[in-house]
This record gives sequence, C-alpha cells and structure tokens, in this order.
Amino acid sequence: MQTDGKAVKTKGAFRMSVAVSIHIKATPERIWAILTDASAFPRWNSTVKEVSGVIALGQTISLKTTADPKRTFNLKVTKADPGKMLVWQDGAAPMFKGVRSYTISKRADGSSDFTMVETFTGLMLPMIAGSLPDFRPVFERYAADLKAEAERTS
Repeated sequence: MQTDGKAVKTKGAFRMSVAVSIHIKATPERIWAILTDASAFPRWNSTVKEVSGVIALGQTISLKTTADPKRTFNLKVTKADPGKMLVWQDGAAPMFKGVRSYTISKRADGSSDFTMVETFTGLMLPMIAGSLPDFRPVFERYAADLKAEAERTS
C-alpha cells in the first residue's frame, strides 16, 4: 500500500473496507503512545470529538466523532500489540460489524509507516451501504493529524 496519505475504498456485497497509509517521521513507540492516550485524542485529532475509557486489550471505549457528534460508538479493543498493532470493533456479526485496525511498521531509519483499515461486514451491509458516508476524506484527515502530532512531539 502507498504511504502517501490517500485513502482507498474497496467494496463487495457483504464487505466494505477503507484504508489509508502514511509515512511518519516518528518511532512506532511514539505513535503507539499517541494512539493509546484516549484523553488527548480530541486535542490532536480533528475527526474525534471525545474518547473515554482506557485503550487497552479487552477494554471498551466510548468515542464520539465530529461527523456524528450525537452518536456514541462503544468499541471493544480486541488486539493490542504495543508499537505494532491496535484493533477495535463495534457491532455484532452476522448482521453488521465494523473492525478498525491500526498497524505501525518500523522503517530502517527509525521512522514508521502507519496504516489504518476499517472493514465493515454483515448481512445488513447491502441495505445500508448507500447511507454510509464516504470515509476516505475522514481517514485522510485522521492520518494527517496523527502524522502532524507524532512529528511535532518527536
């Protein structure tokens, strides 16, 4: 995947994914620290209004976005491999589920490639896909915000 910060969307009958990758001049540890500091999210991330809870394996966090500030997403952290991968999800299979994964890959020079992928699956997807917003601009902003924060504080 390219690391230019441009999001891509793929779509099938019961599966839709949006992904973005970006090169960040910061260590994986620095990026991880930013991604797991729930209280600081609204300060650096223009797509997030509020996050509460602890971003750690097995925990549930509550998240409100700027795109839909009246809705609260309750997300279960299902994987946390410090400095490498973070995964959270909402919903229940087989009807509708969203899984977001964050992957951090270290480059030889100590900088990182960051990838964020959200995959929506379920029997209801074909019925609601048309009402879902285009997530690509939001993903691009999220990645750009993370890059700016990580490089600013490195």
